[in-house]
Amino acid sequence: MKQFAELVNILGTSTKTNDKLDALSGYFASANDKDKVWVIALFSGRRPRRTINSTLLQQWCSELIGLPLWLFEESYHTVGDLSETIALLIPDSLRDENAIPHPLHYYVEKFQELADAGEEEKKSFMVQSWKELASPVERFVFNKLLSGAFRIGVSQKLMVNALAKTVSLDPSVIAHRISGNWDPSSISFEELLSETNVKADFSKPYPFYLAYALETLPEELGAPSAWQAEWKWDGIRGQLIKRNDELFVWSRGEELLTAKFPEYAVLKDLLPDGIVLDGEIIPAVDGKPLPFAILQTRIGRKNITKKQLQEAPMSFFSYDLLEYEYEDWRNVPLEQRRKKLEETIQKVNRPELLLSPAIQYSSWAELTALRLQSRSKGSEGLMLKRKESIYQVGRKRGDWWKWKIDPLTIDAVMIYAQKGSGRRSNLYTDYTFAVKDGDKLVAFTKAYSGLTDKEFNEVDSFVKRNSLEKFGPVRTVKPELVFEIAFEGIAASNRHKSGVALRFPRMNRWRKDKKPEEINTLADLKKMLEIYGQ
Repeated sequence: MKQFAELVNILGTSTKTNDKLDALSGYFASANDKDKVWVIALFSGRRPRRTINSTLLQQWCSELIGLPLWLFEESYHTVGDLSETIALLIPDSLRDENAIPHPLHYYVEKFQELADAGEEEKKSFMVQSWKELASPVERFVFNKLLSGAFRIGVSQKLMVNALAKTVSLDPSVIAHRISGNWDPSSISFEELLSETNVKADFSKPYPFYLAYALETLPEELGAPSAWQAEWKWDGIRGQLIKRNDELFVWSRGEELLTAKFPEYAVLKDLLPDGIVLDGEIIPAVDGKPLPFAILQTRIGRKNITKKQLQEAPMSFFSYDLLEYEYEDWRNVPLEQRRKKLEETIQKVNRPELLLSPAIQYSSWAELTALRLQSRSKGSEGLMLKRKESIYQVGRKRGDWWKWKIDPLTIDAVMIYAQKGSGRRSNLYTDYTFAVKDGDKLVAFTKAYSGLTDKEFNEVDSFVKRNSLEKFGPVRTVKPELVFEIAFEGIAASNRHKSGVALRFPRMNRWRKDKKPEEINTLADLKKMLEIYGQ
């Protein structure tokens, strides 16, 4: 655990990519194989399931150090992160000097074993672990793993490149082999990276190819005839796979979603065997996408009712073909992949599988005008793909670009603030915003991104000097700071006092040039709902 905690500390505090790469490659070169498998799992989103709730952790820590629970809670509210609070409160004097150090895999696998254990057994393990871990950093990382909220600023690409420095494989090959459905507690490091594992797992998806945002005029890309334009759909990016006469649906986040979208089951008997399609999971009626708010009614549900199937029928809008008859087509030019995709979908001829249309245009000016229709089409803008492009791994510049429409914006005043998490756990960085409704202020959204570190520090200082009330970790502040809030969509909502819910709200800029009385009104929000509502 010490070696892993040191790695996490470097990754969490370093701002230089090369330092992170060196730390990761050094770890993969020296750690034991079982720990390496778990690091790959953890850094690719396969976090251990939470087995002990936070209330019990607070109670056990308070008992261990003899601290009243109310004082623990005050400490928690001050620090802003439970894992860090516990790590800081447990003194080094409680450490068991005779404890035998355990590796990373011991702890994460023990978490799994304790899932069905009684409270006393869980408590005994936690207390003993807190005592045997050598430093606050180790205890912090241990607590984060336990909480199921372990996140670290490491991209999949960085991890793959670090692995490539220690094994004789190309990064694109590694990215493919560590994808899919594998269990870190039962697979070895050698098996994970072997070709045998790829062939044995019929469900294994390919790493997704991602686009960069277009920051120049499209004319700078060259001749428009060299580019395929598509609508950029607002759904869940996914891969539809049929192998071994079985159907699998994967999300870009590498979550196996087959059971969550039973509509696709009909495609198992219609698609040819050995095929992988890339596309978007979207609710649709008569081939037309429905708003993202309708998709949200299906996300996260374990059991899908007949009513939900009727109200939010799902389609797969396919825009690429990655495998055909068990052959990898990713190095075939897009134009050829597209032709085979069109033939395949035409043969299937089902509303559950649709072809994402290529937009017909003859000039960049014509395409620029068509882009303005994005919201009416239920899209976020356009995708531009070079017709000769192969299907690469991860985010690459040059061949694929996303050309999104400008976000919707509204000016609002900050009324509540709460401390962030991770490296921002000591700063007030999570804010609630309000618009005017007559003489009142009505809260309508939260946001925690969009400002620079300098601006977050300035707002944090304002909050500490201008707090009016305290409700646990939340502070009511003087309604003086005005921000422009940007968002991708707006929908009616019965759960919010304002009657609306925003999609991807963030702080677009701090309006230091505006006074609180100049912010937008609830009527302005409702007008936006009428025009752009979903």
